[in-house]
Amino acid sequence: MADLSGVVVVDKPSGPTSFDVVRRVKGLFKTRRCGHTGTLDPTATGVLPICIGDATKVASFVSEGEKEYDAVVRFGEITDTQDAAGRMLETRPLGDLSEERVRKELEGFVGLVEQTPPMYSARKVDGKRLYELARAGEEVERESRQVHIDEARLTFFRPPDAGIFVRCSKGTYLRTLAHDL
Repeated sequence: MADLSGVVVVDKPSGPTSFDVVRRVKGLFKTRRCGHTGTLDPTATGVLPICIGDATKVASFVSEGEKEYDAVVRFGEITDTQDAAGRMLETRPLGDLSEERVRKELEGFVGLVEQTPPMYSARKVDGKRLYELARAGEEVERESRQVHIDEARLTFFRPPDAGIFVRCSKGTYLRTLAHDL
C-alpha cells in the first residue's frame, strides 16, 4: 500500500488525541505519510480528516476552511482546562442567567474576536506545547490571536447547560468561547 493517497474522514470519539487517531490510521493503512488537518481536543468528538500519502500536500488547504461545531456549555463551573475533563477551580451561582441573555451574548461573538489560547492546548510557546507546561505547573504569557466567528447561535437552553452551534475560522477554541460566554 505504499502508493496509497487520499483523505480518510474519521469520526473521532471522545478520548484519543488527534495524533492518536493519526497513529492508528498509519497502522491500518501501513503508511508513513499521514497527518490530520486540524486538532480536535481529546474530549471532543467529530469529523477529523486524515490525509494520506500525496494528499498530505493539500492538508493545509483543507485546514484553511471554516469549521462547524455543536457544543454543550455548562454555566457556573470553571475548570483548569476550560472543559469537562479539567480540575474544578470554581463554581458560581447562575444568577440572572436566561435564554435571552445567552442568545444576546452569543450574537456579540459574531465577527472578529480576540482569543487567548488556553494553557491546556497544543499551541507552542518557545518550542514547548502549552499543555506540557501546564502539566508541569507552569503558566506562561500567551499571545491572543484574531479568529472569525461567522455564526454563533443557541440550540437549546436547559440550565446549567446550553447547546451552541458555531461556524468559525481555523484556530478558534470552542472551550475559550464557552469560558468567555
